[in-house]
Amino acid sequence: MKVVLSPNPYRDKGLRAVQTADKILKDSGVETSICLPFRPDETLALPSNVTIKDIHTEIRRADLLICFGGDGTILHSARLVRPYNIPILGVNLGSVGFMAELECSELSMLSRLAEKKYTCEKRMMLDVRVMRGGRSIFRDTALNDVVVTKGAVAREIDVTVTADHVKMVGFSGDGVIVCTPTGSTAYSMSAGGPIVEPTAENIIVTPICAHDLKARCCVLGKERVIGVTVSHLARKSAYLSADGGRAFRLSSDDTVELRMSNQSVRLVRLTDRSFYEILNEKLGKV
Repeated sequence: MKVVLSPNPYRDKGLRAVQTADKILKDSGVETSICLPFRPDETLALPSNVTIKDIHTEIRRADLLICFGGDGTILHSARLVRPYNIPILGVNLGSVGFMAELECSELSMLSRLAEKKYTCEKRMMLDVRVMRGGRSIFRDTALNDVVVTKGAVAREIDVTVTADHVKMVGFSGDGVIVCTPTGSTAYSMSAGGPIVEPTAENIIVTPICAHDLKARCCVLGKERVIGVTVSHLARKSAYLSADGGRAFRLSSDDTVELRMSNQSVRLVRLTDRSFYEILNEKLGKV
């Protein structure tokens, strides 16, 4: 079994957690490689006793990826493994870590991987593209959410949302979040959206600070095609971001199309913790 260990060096200070995990796995007979998920700042000091390999090379022959960090690190890792259909196991070093399977204190459980005592949980993704003048000018895929939001200037934007080309709602506000069930506990929840079990297959549409009583969160079937159009941007700005990635600036009357992706992400489960146990632990009593 070949496992790639991918630490966020800003979360895993001195790569202590990844070195502990590396020893546990090697002692269990697992082949490992330590690879950074991104190029860190040159001023960041890494331990000299750790050999860092290229993740794009190592991932091609890996059976599993373990990432160390918060949910953002897992989202970044999901982009890396997408072409190879490799399952991800997250070790939480962040503040919440809904998608992570283990806490840093539970690293000893990694020995179960060698005995194949784990399962994989499938999570749906969203494909997004931006249409301008009948032409596709931007494409991406998201595990958590796609957000269309106003710029930094405190002006509302006009948003129209459609489902299968039929108007759902139009409103003025800060924007709209379209998310998967995995992303329902992230920005969407903070904006008043519902919590949906992460293994479900639904598309959730959540307005952000809508100045309209009719603008409510909607949970749609997986087969729906969602359209988001932002209009009247003459003195305003609007941006699209998938999974918190680099913002893409929208022009007036661009249409953002979203649908369930044919691709998915598999998250490794080593424990038998219920989703609702995790909710109570991360968010307090529900």
